[in-house]
Amino acid sequence: MNKSEFVAAVAAKTEWSKAQAGDAVQAFLDCVSEGLKEGQSISFTGFGTFSVTDRAERQGRNPKTGESITIPAKKVVKFKPGKGLEL
Repeated sequence: MNKSEFVAAVAAKTEWSKAQAGDAVQAFLDCVSEGLKEGQSISFTGFGTFSVTDRAERQGRNPKTGESITIPAKKVVKFKPGKGLEL
């Protein structure tokens, strides 16, 4: 499901227009993004938790040339599903 399909699903469930649902989805994404950029953990009970972790610098290999390269350290977003999120 991509963003436009998600907006359409939200509009159908809430009986909002697609424009209203699109604004709500964008506001949600903005709030989650801002919280993660500030280093906060975002939890939705029964759904899961988004958090930011640090990935250490590591050695890798260029598959084309076989040359050893250093992959720099960076921050990554992780998602841990909650107990209510069963497939």
